[in-house]
Amino acid sequence: MTVVLSVPPAGPAPALRLRPWQPDDLPALVAAHRDPLLRRWLATSLTGEAEARQWLDAQEAGWASATRLSFAVVADDRSPLGHVVVKPTSAGTAEVGYWTAAHARGLGIAARAVDTLSHWALGTQDVVALTRLELVHAAGNHPSCRVAVKCGYALHDLIPAAPPAFPTEGHRHVRL
Repeated sequence: MTVVLSVPPAGPAPALRLRPWQPDDLPALVAAHRDPLLRRWLATSLTGEAEARQWLDAQEAGWASATRLSFAVVADDRSPLGHVVVKPTSAGTAEVGYWTAAHARGLGIAARAVDTLSHWALGTQDVVALTRLELVHAAGNHPSCRVAVKCGYALHDLIPAAPPAFPTEGHRHVRL
């Protein structure tokens, strides 16, 4: 199944498309993961082409099993500006994740992509039936907190640190 979602332009910001990751995205994926700020907040970071290929394969497998519905965020069919994903975790619930490449931050891309993905995830019955989305981020990641709130995710609770996977405490935001 191939799903492509459209994000309309917003003022001077261009229209976006959310589409499945493709093998041609490998260079942009590796470049994005060279950013120290991105690596600071992600639980996993890709250090080279071999890991990036494995990651792309995992995205494809996730679509096939409906366990990881991941999209590249692109404008004008160019290389990816970011990533959004819905990962079903239990009956009716999924975790939403995202990142934005360094050169695309501060342009509202993350909020527009997360909002579009959230509307689709809660409104589609084609892939999985969801009624609750959770967005989790490190407590110190203030830009992610702003994206969550802007996209209608209410702060639900604080999550204690759980090293090594989550070395700092976090916030869980929920959208129904």
